[in-house]
Amino acid sequence: MAAAATLILYLAISGFSYYILSPEQRPFSPLHERLRPSGTVGLKLGIGSACLFGMLMLYPLRKRWRWLSTIGSTRRWLNFHILLGITTPIIVTFHTSFKWHGLAGLAYWIMISVAASGLVGRYLYARIPRSRNAVKLSMEELAEQSAALAAALAAQPYGTRIDFTPLMELPSAERVQSMGLGRALWTMLRMDAARPFQMTRLRRRLLGRSQRVRSLGGLLASHDPAVEAIVNSVAKQARLRTAMAFLDRTERVFHMWHVIHRPFSISFVALILIHIAVAVSVGF
Repeated sequence: MAAAATLILYLAISGFSYYILSPEQRPFSPLHERLRPSGTVGLKLGIGSACLFGMLMLYPLRKRWRWLSTIGSTRRWLNFHILLGITTPIIVTFHTSFKWHGLAGLAYWIMISVAASGLVGRYLYARIPRSRNAVKLSMEELAEQSAALAAALAAQPYGTRIDFTPLMELPSAERVQSMGLGRALWTMLRMDAARPFQMTRLRRRLLGRSQRVRSLGGLLASHDPAVEAIVNSVAKQARLRTAMAFLDRTERVFHMWHVIHRPFSISFVALILIHIAVAVSVGF
């Protein structure tokens, strides 16, 4: 990861003067022979991108090749898959020298669509609670966790002095079930985005004046273990209750995501293979 970040930063800085040029001006730049897609650097970026994409495809193949499933945990494979899914499009962007046209351009935008949908899929995957061995938890297990968190929260200092109910308000079960899948996804996104700000307000209420200043108004973690225990407990309880309320909607959207993500991935594989074949046949 550090090597990829260093490479991207180096390309962005050293090639900035070239990438901002118009297509008509680029052939006159001294960097053209290096940074154009078929240049000495551009070609290596393309080959490297192809290798990274091959590694990226190991995750879906893991489900089909039994011997791969014995290597590492599902969570580690998924994190590695996501890391490559973020890094590869950036490397490909520099390989194209920020020019997207023709068949290669079509493949590029499909790749971006696949990467974007992958981020959505990761978000949905994280919203479906699982145990450490990646087994999906049942509603009964989730309810037990929720009750244990509530009991632990009540036992915390200040636990009986502040009403935490507004921080955990959720739409009714009937309202959630009546939501369309798109609206349910948007509601979850909105609630998750608002939660850090809610925790900031909660921390600010629990802290003294001097501590508020040191924590930038509750934005940063304080040095009070009791306060941080409450904030962490409330945040965890809110996430768990949200996951329980939207579990059915999340699973449905996740299933639809699988249906959409796979054909995009297959289309990109086909187009990138055609692009490589054409590049090799014409001598890059």
